[in-house]
Amino acid sequence: MPEGTPRLAVIINPTAGKGRGAHAGDEAVRMLRTAGAEVRVLSGDTAAQTRILAHEALHEHPDGVVVVGGDGTLTGIVDLLADAGLPLTLVPAGTGNDLARALGIRTADPHAAAAAALRGRPRRIDLGSITSQGVSRPFLTVAALGFDAKVSERTNRLRHPRGPLRYYLAIVIEVLRLRPTAFEVKIDEGVAVGMPGTLLAVGNTASYGGGMPICAGAEPDDGILDVMHVAPLGRLRLLRLFPLLLRGAHLGRREVTRRRATRVRVSAPDLVVYADGERVGSGECDITIRPGALSVMAPSGG
Repeated sequence: MPEGTPRLAVIINPTAGKGRGAHAGDEAVRMLRTAGAEVRVLSGDTAAQTRILAHEALHEHPDGVVVVGGDGTLTGIVDLLADAGLPLTLVPAGTGNDLARALGIRTADPHAAAAAALRGRPRRIDLGSITSQGVSRPFLTVAALGFDAKVSERTNRLRHPRGPLRYYLAIVIEVLRLRPTAFEVKIDEGVAVGMPGTLLAVGNTASYGGGMPICAGAEPDDGILDVMHVAPLGRLRLLRLFPLLLRGAHLGRREVTRRRATRVRVSAPDLVVYADGERVGSGECDITIRPGALSVMAPSGG
């Protein structure tokens, strides 16, 4: 951070985490101003508004940008921040907060998270990119392309019930409809091979869904994507695997394979692709990594 009074743009998504973003934003702004920073607050509750605000903030050339929200909030503007080369401070206030977990940022302490803007240490992390249906978009955590993506797709289609019950109902429906996905996968410069399976995840970080370490061992600054493949499973075997997935203890199972790559191309007739909790494409996708593309202010003790 330059000498003198630091000038910070604070972009807040007040609706993140079912309203937690507003409280976290107030805490972060109060802390930064008390510490002597010059703070400009920009608040938008839709992805389109947040992106406009990010453009506006960067146009004023601040010393750094603080983003208060979840993984989805950050994903919508992270390409702008990476291209600008400004240090980012994340104040997690979303539902999953998996990037914060990967970076050692406290998910329930906006005061401590915001303090990294002034007292943290810069850390270069990688940025994933997915191209599908002619559109490219960045991602920060994990791209899901199997059973988990279909559960997310089903959840979005259902109108009832509301809340977590809708997600649980989607799981039940997709378990009942369970069938292998005919993945065709090309890793780096290899040839495309058929890899039918139940799950396929490509991770820049270890976890998704609020802490499920599907890509256990993945690091956000190693310049590598972790590719996790789960072979075709029946309903009972899938249900037995879930407790292992929750603990990150699935790597030793014979139906699970792990590869590392810098580029992964995946296609399947019924392929649905989600990343950072958002739908990004279908049918075919090309996943790559931009090593060290983003500068993040990590907690000084992390």
